[in-house]
Order: sequence, then structure tokens, then C-alpha cells
Amino acid sequence: MENKEKNTSELLQLIVVQNTNAVISVDEIKNSLHERGFAVLLAIATLPICLPVPAPPGYTTVFAIPLFIFSIQMICGMKAPWIPEWLTKKTIKRGTLDKLITKAAPWLRKIESHMHPRLTYISVHAWERIIGLFSFIFSISIALPVPLINFLPGLGILIMSLGLLSKDGLTIIAGMIVGTTGVGIALIVVALLWMGVPIPFVQSTD
Repeated sequence: MENKEKNTSELLQLIVVQNTNAVISVDEIKNSLHERGFAVLLAIATLPICLPVPAPPGYTTVFAIPLFIFSIQMICGMKAPWIPEWLTKKTIKRGTLDKLITKAAPWLRKIESHMHPRLTYISVHAWERIIGLFSFIFSISIALPVPLINFLPGLGILIMSLGLLSKDGLTIIAGMIVGTTGVGIALIVVALLWMGVPIPFVQSTD
């Protein structure tokens, strides 16, 4: 029950504190989150997309897989995340996760300092289903292996997740706007590529 009083940055840091092994499995991360699993799992999956961390080409497509899985479950109204067995066995180095959370924590705390319960007449469960729908759409853009079009949709999901954890409807709506803007940009970029129009930031990766 204590986890319910903690904000996102504290919950993420708690995962590293509670799991002292060299590697941490997805299942161990899920078990550390208890009832707040959906929102925090979405946040964890989008952090590598939103932060400037070294990563191989196409890595956003990999992170889009859990986003799709959780989004569909949220749309269906599931109250707790279900993770396929093959995914629960996946591990991440504790040091890598610690560095990621340490880098994210300061600006997460800044965002959290401006959040408080708003639009609470809409139930958390209803917000989850709405967020699931938007996250599914944003995940399509994240899955596209095109440079620089993944950031805004990923940031949109992260902001919605933070808003859900703080029961802040205005923050959730802000995340929807950010992510939708990103999807719009992605559609324009994909259309230009389809028409054969050269795009500098895409060409530079060849």
C-alpha cells in the first residue's frame, strides 16, 4: 500500500533499490510496482525513447512491442498488466536501468511538482482506457524505423503516464496533444518519403 503514496520518480528509483542482482527481469520490475503497474510500465518503456541515450538503430521498434501489449490491455479494461512469459524473462542490466532512472529523475520531479489531482470526475479506470487508445496510436509511430519521429509520440505516452499516476487529467490531455502532434509529423515525414522527397535527417543515417 505504501507504493500508492509515491510519485513516479520515487517508484522508479525504488525498483533499483529493491532489486540488487546484476540484472533485473521484466517480471521483477512488474512485481515491484504492484497496483500501479500500467502507468509505470508505460513510463519505463518510453524513457529510452525520450532520453538521449546511446542505442542501436531501430531500437524504438523493440520498445514499441511492450507499448502495444499494454495499450491493448488498457483498452480492454484490464485492471492489472499481463505480460507474456517470453517477455517476463527478458532482463536489463541493473547498472543500465540505474543510469537511465538517475538521468530521468531530476526532470521527472520537475514535472511532478506541477501536477495535482484535476478532472477527477473522470475515473482512473476510464482514463486508463482512453490512454490505452492514444498509446496504441502513438506506438505505431514509435515502431516506425525512421529517425527523429519517435520522440514526440514517446513523450506523449510518458506525460500521460505521469498524469495517470498523479490523477491529473489536464496533464493527461497535454500528453495526448504532444503525442498527436508527433503522429502528425510522422505522417508528413512518411508521406514525403513515399513521394521520394529527400529529407536531410533521414538521408544522413544512410
